[in-house]
Amino acid sequence: MFKSLTSAAISEVQNEYGIDDVSINWRRPQDKSHGDISTAIALQLAKEVGKSPRDIAEKICTALGKDESVDRCEVAGAGYVNIWLKPNALISELINTEQSCSKTPKRDEDPIVIEYSGPNIAKPLGIHHVLSTVIGQAVSNLHTHLGYNVITVNHFGDWGTQFGKLSVAFDKWAEKELSDHSIDDLLALYVRFHEEAEKDSSLDDVAREAFCKLEKGEKEITDFWKTVVEISLKAINELYDRLHVEIEYPHSESMYQDLMEPILKEGLKKNVFVEGDKGAVVVEFEEETGLSTAVVQKGDSATIYLTRDLAQIRYRIDTWHPKEINYVVDVAQSLHFKQLFKTVEMLGWELPNLDHILFGRMRFKDVEMSTRKGNILRLEQVLNEAVDRAGEKIKTHGDSIKTDNSDDLAEMMGVGSVVYGVLSQNRKMDMMFDWDKFLSFEGNSAPYLQYTHARTCSILRKSETDNIHFPNLTDETLETKERVLVGTLLQFSSALQDACDSKMPHVLANYLYQLCQDYNAFYNDLPILKAEGAMRDVRLALTSLTASVLKAGAKILTIRVPERM
Repeated sequence: MFKSLTSAAISEVQNEYGIDDVSINWRRPQDKSHGDISTAIALQLAKEVGKSPRDIAEKICTALGKDESVDRCEVAGAGYVNIWLKPNALISELINTEQSCSKTPKRDEDPIVIEYSGPNIAKPLGIHHVLSTVIGQAVSNLHTHLGYNVITVNHFGDWGTQFGKLSVAFDKWAEKELSDHSIDDLLALYVRFHEEAEKDSSLDDVAREAFCKLEKGEKEITDFWKTVVEISLKAINELYDRLHVEIEYPHSESMYQDLMEPILKEGLKKNVFVEGDKGAVVVEFEEETGLSTAVVQKGDSATIYLTRDLAQIRYRIDTWHPKEINYVVDVAQSLHFKQLFKTVEMLGWELPNLDHILFGRMRFKDVEMSTRKGNILRLEQVLNEAVDRAGEKIKTHGDSIKTDNSDDLAEMMGVGSVVYGVLSQNRKMDMMFDWDKFLSFEGNSAPYLQYTHARTCSILRKSETDNIHFPNLTDETLETKERVLVGTLLQFSSALQDACDSKMPHVLANYLYQLCQDYNAFYNDLPILKAEGAMRDVRLALTSLTASVLKAGAKILTIRVPERM
């Protein structure tokens, strides 16, 4: 339909004004009383052809009015062309929305690698970890849903001097076997180390020596490290299950241990790496880059994050031949990724597109998070409190909330509220954690989305109609609230693509919120089950499609929606 309208408008412009290169952009008017679609092409062409934009718009409007899909066409303002489409034309376009609810078959193309979550071993996930984890999963889900070949990676921190510290703490203060330790016990040992090191700085030297032994592969500390990793991953994976997070490749920093030495030699041979202070190996960037000198190997030959990140890029290129590698990591690491990307460029590697999908920090009132001091706000605690709060909400709403299992609904609402609370905010900005907003039944929240989906399911059950489909309309017209809902449903595919292209999940979240608002306005204004004839069929079909879009969109955002609520 849009191709037909575009062709008619372009033909008119070409015939009347002799302009060959014309591109028309259709928009949905902000004021829904201004039609279903609109274009400002006349305003864009006016200066070029030396004519009044309203004159140009009038000619385009006349041409478009002849199209069989157009009900009426009007010129508005300085030269906007507003179009009202015939009901059947609008409804026929909804087939695209129906198709967008299902995954597109995977494309036969080079993969897109998306790295996210990235927790540190031996420490429980803090609430801040939810940012990278759910943003990364949503970005991955968007690409997968649209048919991209996606590889997801969890680059977790299982290497570094912290394991030397933990080893020293275990030897000095542990009161039970390592296998009997929980992830909280490991954190307590880590915190104890830092408390003692403030009184005895020599402990830091002992910890560095211990990590050097680990890098050399000495059996005792290697066995210790392996057990710590097992304990940690068990606890982390339990939380991933609650968040509906699935990461295909759990790749640790340590797996790149054997790949770092060749890269160090390559960098030195190419004079990209040079000797720095105290025997360290560094990268010195050109002054115009504005980047500070980066260390790739310490003076004691220990490696650091940058060394391992160079190795993981080399591994991913050689193993998967990706067209993109994306890193979902907070804004505080911006300098690190600028240094990393510039370094691999200086090494002369044939590179895919490298992108740092940054996000802001999460802000809390009167809460400071510091693993070193042990004052970490644990993700598990936050999720549990969210579920408890959701349970209280369910109780206070009494019979107005109907569910077969209040515990399952509380879990769905509680976890969903935290996830949606993150994903509905612009990831590039700092995000505010707000219990009242996250659990609201009325605002831009998971419970509002979940309640709207449950409402659509309730209507469909009450309709007792097995085969719900859009009928062929003859003389029927669409009410304003119906047209608005149809228009919003038609935007689903573009919302998905926009969110995917920009890697901004809040674009999809905001679309779903708008759909909830438009559906509820439609529900409150027009009878559905009591409508007659073709209009009952239309309204049930709109309800069914709304349910499908909400469910598909929520799943992409890792949120589950109930059928009863």
